[in-house]
Amino acid sequence: MAEHPPPVDDEATVFLPSELRGPHWPTRDPDVSRRPYDEFATQIVARPPASPVSAGRGEGAGSSLARSSGRMAVASAVSRVTGFVAKLLLAAVVGTGVANDSFTVANTLPNIVFELLFGGVLASVVVPLLVRSHDDPDGGRAYTQRLITMAFVLLAAGTAVAVAIAPVFTAVYVDKSSPTANPALTTALAYLLLPQILFYGLFALLSAILNAQNVFGPPAWAPVLNNVVVTGALVVFALVPGELTLDPVRMSDPKLLVLGVGTTLGIVAQALVLVPALLRTGFRFRWRWGFDPRIKEFGRLAAWILGYVVISHVGFVITTRVLTGGNSGGVTAYSYASLLFQLPYGILGVSLLTALLPRMSRAAADGDTVSLVGDLSLASRVSTVLFVPISAVLAVVGTPIGIAIFTWGRGTLADAERLGQTLAVSAVGLLPYALVLLQLRVFYAMKDARTPTLIMLVMTAVKIPLLLLCRGLLDGEHIVYGVMLVNGAGFIVGAVLGQVWLWVRLGHLRSKRSLRVGLITLLASGLGVVAAVLAGYAVPASLGVIPAAWVKLPVQGLLGMAVPFGVLALLKLPEFTPVTRRVAGLRRRFAAR
Repeated sequence: MAEHPPPVDDEATVFLPSELRGPHWPTRDPDVSRRPYDEFATQIVARPPASPVSAGRGEGAGSSLARSSGRMAVASAVSRVTGFVAKLLLAAVVGTGVANDSFTVANTLPNIVFELLFGGVLASVVVPLLVRSHDDPDGGRAYTQRLITMAFVLLAAGTAVAVAIAPVFTAVYVDKSSPTANPALTTALAYLLLPQILFYGLFALLSAILNAQNVFGPPAWAPVLNNVVVTGALVVFALVPGELTLDPVRMSDPKLLVLGVGTTLGIVAQALVLVPALLRTGFRFRWRWGFDPRIKEFGRLAAWILGYVVISHVGFVITTRVLTGGNSGGVTAYSYASLLFQLPYGILGVSLLTALLPRMSRAAADGDTVSLVGDLSLASRVSTVLFVPISAVLAVVGTPIGIAIFTWGRGTLADAERLGQTLAVSAVGLLPYALVLLQLRVFYAMKDARTPTLIMLVMTAVKIPLLLLCRGLLDGEHIVYGVMLVNGAGFIVGAVLGQVWLWVRLGHLRSKRSLRVGLITLLASGLGVVAAVLAGYAVPASLGVIPAAWVKLPVQGLLGMAVPFGVLALLKLPEFTPVTRRVAGLRRRFAAR
């Protein structure tokens, strides 16, 4: 067991003597010596890239964490919105029944195989290793070239094998007697979608290289291009005459080809658009086949990450089979609700974590526990003040969201209502989900891939019996609600376990302060829920179900967000200060115009 560092007081950390501070501790003006730590935390300067390849080029060099994460939040917001538009268009032109369920399962397969091959490693371990390699005499160029060579060969081979055994994947994930997904259509789409594996890998690897050099913009904006390409393919799909054939399924079907090839081209574009950004940093690739001793370390970490991914996908297989055993549209409802559930985290949480990961990696490499704990604590509290109010609002407006936006085209009112209720149920897991991902990044920054795998093992062990219980106790229509609740329970278990494990490793985590912030935010969010529910009662039922949903959605949503955020602003909660500052800045810019 690691020895605990001495307890650190939340407010007194600013006044540590310089020899005990991290190498990039924020400077302090004597006139503001009693200001809380968090006001300084938003001004911490991002560590400049050590690599000569990117020195002076990384957009994060010399910029604040708030500025870097703010830029990425904009890009992520555009990406998530355009992705959501593409998903809406998919529901409108394909429907929310068997065809959409089949496409959803088939389009998930490339992600699954990619994660099993390399995805978890690229997303979690490569950035810390690349940051450390910047201390090499060549700035890590040779190490990076070896990683690209190894990754490309592995991904290309894995892609070829996956395409060849596409029917096996369908047999694993879809029951032949399933009323929701058509096995033949799923297999046909899988042949067209599985080539995405190679390009998912290239995108993840190039993103990791750029992020390690503090270049965040191109990887954040690349998914927007993917969404644009996919949206164009769906428009073409709608214009192609005829119907998508289900009995029999033909690979020559023009609609099938447009849907499958068009979706894959989106991932191809997303990966290749990063090449110019990488060239601008001065990096040049060449095949490098020699052995680097650090590849052994990479392999050790990769083995644990592979275990993590395998365990998580065992849970996913059970989830998919339970959902496909229910009524038609269950997989689609789960998929769309998950997309909406992750939307707030994708806009706010991903941008914060992407900016923090290189900083935490450098702090871990330097043995700077104070800075590492400071980043963890700050990110946890900011996540709390952002995601608890959003979760409360989702619980209220979930059903209006489903009815308002999923009754277009081929969507039915019953399916839309079920999707909205699924979203409302999912709200309980939003903050635990964000905390679990944050904690995993801290473990990976410390080059500890073993602990996240063990945490995932516990989470999956909790989920599987509960999922099977859902299948036995709930009818086909309500299975998806139970599955979403089980997911939330798994994230809660993971967040609690991760917090305890980090306390064992790092010692004092400022948990009392985090708990205080959580209670204040919970009370403020409760006021928002009350206001939103009362506003919903004011909407007359005579409008009809769909028009009433369109009225409730903006009224309840805006009121449910304005009340808690207004209360937090009035209380001048330090963790909410970055939000109020950004809003004030936008108001000043607007007024100046």
